[in-house]
Amino acid sequence: MTRMKNLVVAAALASASLSVQHAFAAETLPTSGTLVVVPAFGEVKHANDQAIATLAIEETDKDKAAAASRVNQKMKQGIEILKKEDPQASLKTQGYYTYAVYPEDRPLPNGLMPKPRLPTAWRVGQYVQLTTTNLAGLPKTVAAAQRVLTLNGIQFGLTPETTRKLDDQRIAATYKNLNERIASIANAMGRKLSDAVLDTVDFEGSGNYAQREGGAAAPMMMRSAKMMDSAPVEEPSFEPGETTLQMNVVGKVKFK
Repeated sequence: MTRMKNLVVAAALASASLSVQHAFAAETLPTSGTLVVVPAFGEVKHANDQAIATLAIEETDKDKAAAASRVNQKMKQGIEILKKEDPQASLKTQGYYTYAVYPEDRPLPNGLMPKPRLPTAWRVGQYVQLTTTNLAGLPKTVAAAQRVLTLNGIQFGLTPETTRKLDDQRIAATYKNLNERIASIANAMGRKLSDAVLDTVDFEGSGNYAQREGGAAAPMMMRSAKMMDSAPVEEPSFEPGETTLQMNVVGKVKFK
């Protein structure tokens, strides 16, 4: 008797559940002819294969010509070292600057007029940018150049050739994600994927990444003119890391 009672209760619950499903289905909005806008996203990662290092020289002297001469001479030496250590690297000099150094203002007693300020020295500097794919030899190259120049900054990224090769993978990953999201949306709407027709695909550019070239920053005090230029420098440690290339796409899907 108990078993029969349990079967009756189970049947009643199943009937109630079916009634709820029918009621929900009856209240669902029709989707025939619906146009759905679907955003999607894709990305690929790749080990960095290019480095852009910015090196600099700065000198300060009461004699502007003397400061400029030392900068010109040491930049020439630094470029020769870079070319010797990494003959395949691309070099670009930039950011030559010259400006006066003035004494600090001191408060004057009331009623006294400040005298016109005269420069006490001149600061001269210049930058050189090194672009290379020889990442294994980069520490040795930089250490050799640091005997004369100062390392102002370094950035790792991908070569244009590598970026172009990754385009196929990036587009494929983005399009795959679009199809997966369309399938999920069709399922949520209670429709079959075969009922959907892809009307428009809009790839929104090449992604949200940007590789900034190392450039000349605001002049900074980078080294003392009295430092020993011939002193050996220990090799620095670099970890190139990897770059993530991203792409967005928007698809318009119409249901039959």
